[in-house]
Amino acid sequence: MRKTSVVFWASLAAVLPFVLWGAVSSDSLASAAESARGFVVDRFGWFYLVTATVVLVGVIVLACSRWGRVKLGRDTDQPEYSTLSWFAMLFSAGMGIGLVFWGVAEPVSHFLAPATADPESTQAARDALRYSFFHWGLHPWGIYAVLALALAYARFRKGWRATISGALRPVLGDRADGPLGAAVDVAAVVATVFGVATSLGLGAAQINGGLNALDDGIAIGGGVQLAIIAVVTVLFFVSALSGIDRGIKWLSTANVVLAVSLFAFVLFTASSGRLMGAFTTTLGSYLAELPTMSLQTGPFDEARSTWINGWTVFYWAWWISWSPFVATFIARISRGRTIREFVVGVLGVPTLVSGLWFSVFGGAGILAQQDGADLAGRATESQLFALLDTLPGGVVAGVGAMILIVTFFVTSADSATFVLGSLSTEEGRDPARSVTVVWGLVISASAAVLLVSGGLMGLQTASIIAAFPFAIVLLLVLASLVKALRGERIPARPSPVADGAVRVDAEGVHS
Repeated sequence: MRKTSVVFWASLAAVLPFVLWGAVSSDSLASAAESARGFVVDRFGWFYLVTATVVLVGVIVLACSRWGRVKLGRDTDQPEYSTLSWFAMLFSAGMGIGLVFWGVAEPVSHFLAPATADPESTQAARDALRYSFFHWGLHPWGIYAVLALALAYARFRKGWRATISGALRPVLGDRADGPLGAAVDVAAVVATVFGVATSLGLGAAQINGGLNALDDGIAIGGGVQLAIIAVVTVLFFVSALSGIDRGIKWLSTANVVLAVSLFAFVLFTASSGRLMGAFTTTLGSYLAELPTMSLQTGPFDEARSTWINGWTVFYWAWWISWSPFVATFIARISRGRTIREFVVGVLGVPTLVSGLWFSVFGGAGILAQQDGADLAGRATESQLFALLDTLPGGVVAGVGAMILIVTFFVTSADSATFVLGSLSTEEGRDPARSVTVVWGLVISASAAVLLVSGGLMGLQTASIIAAFPFAIVLLLVLASLVKALRGERIPARPSPVADGAVRVDAEGVHS
């Protein structure tokens, strides 16, 4: 029988007072959260940068090492899902709403207020796409990958508990089953609640922006966004309760179809040659500048430091706060893949897709801004629809974008309820429906409170604060995974023999 753990009740005890505080006194919550955000960013912004870079380098080294041949499961296990379904589910869970929300808005913002270049210059346009690649590329997926690897290895290879504390057993020992392990799992659940609430808040705001673009009579405001959260909450309950093999899988596949359709529409109705040229050019500069961007804090340049804290530190904190949710979900669907296959898939494909997305949507947005469309004059959540209005057939595309946002909203939310339920169930098993429902209500209420108390800034603040303790956990997870792998018996590398067959004995010596 599936039982809730102490983590379930302790996490509720940590999150519900915040929700009640926001419901009773949203101004007070906003003021306190902003003070906490300022303290964390000013004192520890560098720590987020270091953490993201260390875990990225760590997973790449693991994939390139002899441990890359280790399977996430028994040596005879095969992947449970096809490669296409696997990519669709991990991408929908990991980036979904954020890409649609920021695909136009972030590059346009960087173009008008760049980190170093003159505003609206050619260099500002290049930097705008390069930093968008940076914020949505290898680093976030490295954060997801290290935790997902540890969880999948612990659950499928070792048979340990499928929780964050279970993945830390090599460094915590028996303490993983005690109060220390429970504290780690509570930190993971709290970070997940606020990370997902941030994403859902962005999704509700953008749905509101889309409705406003279609009908000026629908205002952009908290009341409409709360109604949107309520409606979509019902939708993701239906999907989540249908299970991972039905609702989540089907909606994830639908997301990919809709996203590809919208992508193709913008690519072929805007200047496709220039947009694809922007991709190849930006990809090269991104890879060349990656080491510098990864650790740059701007200690002697206040304006640059403020820019990095407002963008890069926020993103790294957001990805860290999302990582328990995304990693648990990715681990759940990755049984039977080798570490090398896993890392190449999780790092490589989403990074390239994100780069293409920003090249097309961000590049088109910058070109439209240069042509006088004034996308920046619109609310952040409305800039995608403002871009679509400049293209032939933009109204139809806007409706399609609205549907895409809703389906991304639903897949993110129902995946999150499944993961939160699993983290707060004994042994990390698939949760009971009642637990799934409770967490669905909690994350919806948290998103509503964040929107009412602080809007977009409130959403960013919640991610940055909630991510800080879990950043420490991520570094411990990497150390724990390396320690566990050191005792692993590495599968032999197959070698051809004279007759073209492959025969290797148990120790890797030709027979």
